[in-house]
Amino acid sequence: MQETTDIINITKSWIEKIVIGLNFCPFAAQPFKSNSIHYEVVVESNLNTVLGEFSKVCTQLNDDESIETSLIILPEHFDDFEQYLDLVDLCEQLLIMEDLNGVFQVASFHPQYLFAGSEESDPSNYTNRSPYPMIHILREDSLTTAIDKHIDVDSIPENNIINARNLGLAYFKSSGFFKS
Repeated sequence: MQETTDIINITKSWIEKIVIGLNFCPFAAQPFKSNSIHYEVVVESNLNTVLGEFSKVCTQLNDDESIETSLIILPEHFDDFEQYLDLVDLCEQLLIMEDLNGVFQVASFHPQYLFAGSEESDPSNYTNRSPYPMIHILREDSLTTAIDKHIDVDSIPENNIINARNLGLAYFKSSGFFKS
């Protein structure tokens, strides 16, 4: 088991070099530079424990305006992408049950991320691949503000696909962030 600080440092490096460095998310630089991202490493495999942590992190995010966004990092479990997607679905259901739908939004990152209809070897999958399974909790109002300020938000996914494919599979595999 890796140390929590190592897991967070690897995650921060991935955000800096891949997410921000390749401009996959034009909204990530501000909270990263201002140190307003909360990182929660959860090593438990019990689904109820992970959902409890998700709820706790949502409460913390709701109570602390200095935290812009949170990443729940799951380094030891949820390697199976389908099982992970079930977890993401449960987190989204939990937002509804806790009356936080419209307050927060869930984004997903996983080492085996595979967009529907894409091939495993398609480099575009790396726009949502991460060193560990992660659940990203975003503030909806912050996201709306960022989107409103962006010139052409609709072009982001297509530009990411083009960028990732131009870089190619070898680029991502050699980055050190992704298991082969």
